[in-house]
Amino acid sequence: MNDKATIYEVARMSGFSTATVSRVMHDGTGFSQATRETVLDAAARLGWVPNHSARSLARRRSGIVGLLFSDFASDDSALESESPLYVDQVIRGAERAATLAGDAILIAATRGRDGLQLARSLVGKVDGLVVLAGSLAPKHLADIAARVPVVLMATHTAPHGLDFVGADNRGGVRAATEHLLDTHDVRDLAFVAGPARSPDSKERFVGFTRALTGAGLCAPKSPEVHGAFTEAGGARAVEELLAARRTPPRAIVFGNDEMAVGGLGVLRRHQLRVPGDVAVIGFDDIATGRHVRPTLTTVRQPMRDIGETAVRTLLDRLADPSAPRHTAVLATELVLRASCGCSPRGGTK
Repeated sequence: MNDKATIYEVARMSGFSTATVSRVMHDGTGFSQATRETVLDAAARLGWVPNHSARSLARRRSGIVGLLFSDFASDDSALESESPLYVDQVIRGAERAATLAGDAILIAATRGRDGLQLARSLVGKVDGLVVLAGSLAPKHLADIAARVPVVLMATHTAPHGLDFVGADNRGGVRAATEHLLDTHDVRDLAFVAGPARSPDSKERFVGFTRALTGAGLCAPKSPEVHGAFTEAGGARAVEELLAARRTPPRAIVFGNDEMAVGGLGVLRRHQLRVPGDVAVIGFDDIATGRHVRPTLTTVRQPMRDIGETAVRTLLDRLADPSAPRHTAVLATELVLRASCGCSPRGGTK
């Protein structure tokens, strides 16, 4: 870094005002991509970066944002609320947004249902918190939100008027289920849910039931079985599902890909062909789904974008505390592969 370089020199070299340079370097808005690239190029040539400590003092901020999620490594599998692979991608997106803004990110995991003590310990260290839904009980979430700005992730709605960011879980599973109903003419379907307290799992089950009722079929009031958003949880759920039925369902929609991968192994052990006997669809589009056999039809959700958007939303809230509530529901995409009976290009076999 060139200690002698200043924002004024970057402004002169780039041809833009110091205000524009500041917005670019602090990941603001109101400029084009070409402007951004020109300013960043000038800053790189001069070896200049913003003085983070001075900027933090000027803004009365620590320059640290917190990320709170449930501890998926708990010894009690019933407490697992999200897949570790999902959380990893969300964290990567959150880190990227914080880094681009010149902020640090402090990551913490709650254990069990009560993470209030941990959350309170973070309040004095961070400017605001991004919280994965289910990490705090609603009353504790309200307690923390009264102290620092909070953005909630992975939920369809957020309490207490909080900003929130999530994926279109309902729409994604509804599209997957309608594909089985319409393209493959399946009528006997089962849903393997994640943990009962997972907001994502609840939303995906709603999408499943709405597809059934839309097709004139009777929809269950609750999932037949629950897994734990893990391969082992999916395997246990499918064993339970098969044991409870005289004949296996013609199709299974899983709450996430990891459970689907575990379920595929159980179906093979029971000598059930996929998709010939049982069609399978997952959710997330993790890399493993492209390598199992048959390849896994799934719903792709923008996991990194959720983390990135949540941190950007928090930074916007810190910049303007009085701004209207912000909500973002990111689109999902049905990815057709072999496990539902489609070719990789989306046609039926």
